[in-house]
Amino acid sequence: MGILEYVNWQTIATSILVYFASLVFYRLYLHPLARFPGPKLAAITRYYEGYYDIARNGEYTFRIAEMHKQYGMPTSRGVTKRASPIVRISPYELHVSDPSYYEKLYCQDGRWNKYDWAYDAFGAPMSAICSVDHDLHKRRRAPLNPFFSRANVARRQSMIQGLAGKLCDRLDGSRGSTVNISTAISAFTRDVATQFVLGKNHHNLDNEDFGADITNVLQSSGAIWRTTKHVRFLGPLMKALPMDWIEKTADAGTKAFFGFLKTTKDIVSSHTPPSTTAKSADDTQPETIVHAILDSNLPPPEKTVGRINDEVGTITGAAFETAAQSIRTVLYHLYSDQEPMARLRAELAGAPRGEDGEVPVAALEQLPFLSGAVREGLRLSPGLATRLARVAPDRDLFYGQWRIPAGTPVGMTVLHMHHDEGLYPEPRKFIPERWIGQARASDKTFAPFSRGTRSCLGMYLAWAEMYIVVARLVQRFDMELQGAGPKDVECVSDQFIIGTADSSGIKAVVTRYEG
Repeated sequence: MGILEYVNWQTIATSILVYFASLVFYRLYLHPLARFPGPKLAAITRYYEGYYDIARNGEYTFRIAEMHKQYGMPTSRGVTKRASPIVRISPYELHVSDPSYYEKLYCQDGRWNKYDWAYDAFGAPMSAICSVDHDLHKRRRAPLNPFFSRANVARRQSMIQGLAGKLCDRLDGSRGSTVNISTAISAFTRDVATQFVLGKNHHNLDNEDFGADITNVLQSSGAIWRTTKHVRFLGPLMKALPMDWIEKTADAGTKAFFGFLKTTKDIVSSHTPPSTTAKSADDTQPETIVHAILDSNLPPPEKTVGRINDEVGTITGAAFETAAQSIRTVLYHLYSDQEPMARLRAELAGAPRGEDGEVPVAALEQLPFLSGAVREGLRLSPGLATRLARVAPDRDLFYGQWRIPAGTPVGMTVLHMHHDEGLYPEPRKFIPERWIGQARASDKTFAPFSRGTRSCLGMYLAWAEMYIVVARLVQRFDMELQGAGPKDVECVSDQFIIGTADSSGIKAVVTRYEG
């Protein structure tokens, strides 16, 4: 007698139905987060977010902003009082929209884990950036901190100046013709990041089209992250695909990107293990991040080629389009309005020069209007469009009268905070003057590189890139924008980084500035 004769399919179907009905009931009414306001579907399943992530091309960031307005805080009598600053956005996760809470959630005190569900999707668990556990992250980041310190970036500013000069030379050679400024800036940030981290770069600035295919892939790669969050087997499956098969079947952009990754891994391998300890010219810091890890006190399992590749891949990847988008935002607004441009050029004309004829970073940082312009670029395009959830593993958190159970992921979105009209009047406008004068009360809510124990490792490098390249370009070139508009710089989707509307980038006719 066949086994199927013993199977009662009606019983199985009923059991499955009862299981899911019980799960829905638990998540809606018995779960520790059941009392928090938010959409019922979001409380039931992560696929509510998945719909906005996948079918709606990364719109969940904006749906979350709507939730705060839609789901009011109930009074003791159950009457809706006001928009809710805290909402439940998934069965397991909360989101806060209250600038005063930012420094409490993203702080140096206590143990803070990352949300494994979001970071496992990157497929680089051995990197510091994707290390979920607080203590493991602290150990892995310790040898990296001196390498990315303000002092070490300042020591290497000649490298950034050199690549900025190379960018200027490329644009100078294209005077009178239309140039894709977006891809040119992306090439600059990629070359800076790889040169700083690995001591070698990929010569993107030498490419005729500035490596446009790689830029396009990087700007759209957030779709993979959003999908692998919800389809968990997809990430490991993609990593298991043979490289030769990818090279045969992929489009030109994907092939270029994988070639870029292969070259990066080859550079890492050339440094591993080093025959001697490589130091910078002044013998104060390791020459590359590979040497910083290998020369550290980390145990041998933390110094494998595989882990170093994870570290290098996430560090450089995090430095590419984040900085590029902020720079593009500054340039777009400056070249769209001659009034702030004239003011900036007048300020730069009086700045002190170094022996190389350029204004050093330390001097650029003292220029009020330039600093205001750079800050506005970072405010409008803060690098990331997504929320960064934090988990307090060993204690409850409190927001007003709400008790948040230990182990609950709680996130805030800097993009929302930077566009809060209560903090920044006319938040969509580029107003460098808002940063000039006495210190702003809202400075603690200006967080383009996040804050706390998990703040951006490469923020000093990003600051230096922005100051240097903006100053060099506006002093040397006029640019007549060709059809560029807000669509090229404003965020419309969460690609983890800022996702702009589909466009081919900011194009401009470049001429020499004769001021």
